Amino acid sequence: MKTYRWGMIGLGDIASQFAAGFNSPNSELHGVSARNLQKVEAFAAQYHIPKAYATTDDLLEDPMIDIVYIAVPNDLHHEFIMKSLLAGKHVLCEKAITTNADELAEELALAKEKQLILEEAMTIFNMPLYAALKEQINAGRLGKLKMIQAPFGSYKEPDPANRFFNPDLGGGALLDIGTYAVSFARFFMSEAPEVIYSDMKPFSTGVDEQSVTILRNPADEMANVTLTFQAKMPKTGIVAFEEGYITVDEYPRADQAMIHFRDGKTETVAVGDTNQALNYEIENMLKTIEGTSAGSIHLTTDVISVLDQMQAFWAQQ
Repeated sequence: MKTYRWGMIGLGDIASQFAAGFNSPNSELHGVSARNLQKVEAFAAQYHIPKAYATTDDLLEDPMIDIVYIAVPNDLHHEFIMKSLLAGKHVLCEKAITTNADELAEELALAKEKQLILEEAMTIFNMPLYAALKEQINAGRLGKLKMIQAPFGSYKEPDPANRFFNPDLGGGALLDIGTYAVSFARFFMSEAPEVIYSDMKPFSTGVDEQSVTILRNPADEMANVTLTFQAKMPKTGIVAFEEGYITVDEYPRADQAMIHFRDGKTETVAVGDTNQALNYEIENMLKTIEGTSAGSIHLTTDVISVLDQMQAFWAQQ
């Protein structure tokens, strides 16, 4: 495998986590860009990144950059994904990869045309635990999937100006935490689900503050997705089958799950390391580029479709 050089766009909290923990034997952080050059230079110095670019265009014009990691507010994802692909760069973009399915379709068409890889930095699709759980399920130990519960509650200070509640910055629980819950459900479902019903309570700015959604697919597998930005809820996902159920605590970056069999027996499945979540994304991105992994963009596409359907329900209320 060749050595891949990464360029970063954005300096937020998740970008700091990405840079601080970056550990890849087959790639290296080469440069970073954002709107404020002084902050970019400080970020580059802090994380020992060789190049601090004055503009994002400068980063994208650098032939040394192979992959761009995008960590900017949701409303800017589409713009920077398209620019990066047009510049001939592979792209790993933070969740939610886009604000709607039309944007994602446009991005994927361009990626295909340019023969580039576009992936979403969704931890659930990259944590080794989930592949291990899927092996248990595919072996038939739990029988047919029946029901999934995917709650996610996070208390955010109710400030209309911050990105969580600002509609101009792609705010709302759906695009911030909802994408995790829907991704959890989609990972275990054998087919893409549709939204049967969804109800939402808006914040004063109009973005979704909390919601309840029911999903169902052609295999009659169902899921319940509950979200809130004004109450803390345990991030415990439940996947229920005919012969037992799986519980996954802290499911966005989980490295352990419990299988509860119908006869009362339990098994613990422990695989991976929560602290290496972003490095698993890097590793799988490289495998997808090299053609040794199919990637997870097909699951991401289904998730974005569900988010669109949820918002369509809300628009009718």
